[in-house]
Amino acid sequence: MSTSPTSPASSSADSEKVDPAVWRLAFTVIAGAMAVVFDTTILSVALNDLASDLHAPLSTIQWVSTAYLLAMFVTIPLTGWAQARFGGKRLWIASLSVFFLGSVLCALAWNAESLIAFRVVQGIGGGIMMPLMTTLIMQAARGRNLGKVMATITLPTALGPILGPVLGGIILGLGSWHWIFLVNIPFCALGLYLAVRNMPDDRPAPGTPRPRLDTVGLLLLSPGVAALIYGLSQIEGESGFASARVLAPLIAGLLLIAAFAFWAWPRSASAVVDLKLFRHRNVTAASVLSFIAGITLYGAMLLLPLYFQQVQGRDALAAGLLLIPQGVGTLMSRTLAGKYTDSIGPRWVAFIGFTVVALGTVPFAFVTDSTSNIVLLAVLLVRGIGMGAATIPLTSAIYVGLKPTEVPHASILQRVLQQIGGSVGTAALAVILQHTLTGAHSPTALADGFGTAFWWATAFTAIGIPLTLLLPGNRTKSAYASSEKAAERAEATATPTP
Repeated sequence: MSTSPTSPASSSADSEKVDPAVWRLAFTVIAGAMAVVFDTTILSVALNDLASDLHAPLSTIQWVSTAYLLAMFVTIPLTGWAQARFGGKRLWIASLSVFFLGSVLCALAWNAESLIAFRVVQGIGGGIMMPLMTTLIMQAARGRNLGKVMATITLPTALGPILGPVLGGIILGLGSWHWIFLVNIPFCALGLYLAVRNMPDDRPAPGTPRPRLDTVGLLLLSPGVAALIYGLSQIEGESGFASARVLAPLIAGLLLIAAFAFWAWPRSASAVVDLKLFRHRNVTAASVLSFIAGITLYGAMLLLPLYFQQVQGRDALAAGLLLIPQGVGTLMSRTLAGKYTDSIGPRWVAFIGFTVVALGTVPFAFVTDSTSNIVLLAVLLVRGIGMGAATIPLTSAIYVGLKPTEVPHASILQRVLQQIGGSVGTAALAVILQHTLTGAHSPTALADGFGTAFWWATAFTAIGIPLTLLLPGNRTKSAYASSEKAAERAEATATPTP
């Protein structure tokens, strides 16, 4: 007997399909977001060229990256309020336009100081775009097929580390550094065209109460996070965390963030970021794991290219090419990770992912100056597969069971915590590596120092393995069910009765 269109089997099959409107919106925002991701990864291989061409010391040129990062963190907390105030479409177009303007200005920069100033303009646009991208797609998906959707919309962050350094090396080999910023223009232009054409007009209806900006919270959180990131970025040399230029911003940042927590908690959703979301176990677990994933991803990305450069004597472009298998592995596992996140839940996908990343880092703890690159490339492929499996369930689990109005706050929390984790991991492993390489001059001694640092990177990853068990389990259980039911109730409430 055939199955009727309204049967449970048919409904289940339909629920596994992603609405074409969601895919259309996803590809629209991805087109613009590629400019932000490529800009960051391409620039990472260009600092030496910028220092030479602009006749500035490397310590000054480092601010090209630091100023951009700080500008991003100042604007990220504004995203939730600005979306509610102006609508997602207008905010996306405005932030992408600001990034486009910043890219053009950077290409026209005449010295290091002007380039740093124009990078701030870029950072303002990019800081809003990245959490807004996730928010728009999650709200459109309405809690359904989160794994599949997240595997798609996080594609730019997977492609960036693979193609960015290679593209940067090609650009610098064929032309001047100006083209590093001009290459953003086609992405921005396409992204703006698609946004105007495809994104729904979600401006607040006339007469709708306009949300008030939590000015006090913003003045506490934004400079607090920026100070924390700045302090971590200043860790270098023998003094490590003990330097005054590290401790002063770190302490100031922590005090401001603590003050924000006291201010924001009783204000709930009226605060610039709703901290009461941490009452949801999945939000807390996914946030902590995102912090640890930041340590793992960014920290190891400091060690891996430095090993190829300092121990094997490779240049920056060659080191970037050797890291391609890790990016390929991440791409390979994304689709399956999204599929199984939806079918068996985030818990076990993340558990397997973190375990594979830890196991894929262990071989680097035994590296020598003569370790075969064929072996290392194979290990990097496996490590990349684990990274894809670890990140997809985290970026979907945090939204399980949330109301549509809570999604922007969750996006901001996850983005900030992952980036802080990345800064902590980079800073901590930089200090560890500095101490392990003290007095090491021969290739063998250098390799031993890197091996010790990789043991620490493995330990950081291993911390996250038991924490993955706190994530939601099978999608048929209450967490996923409440997410979909909440979406259906919101949709029904929004539809006027005849």
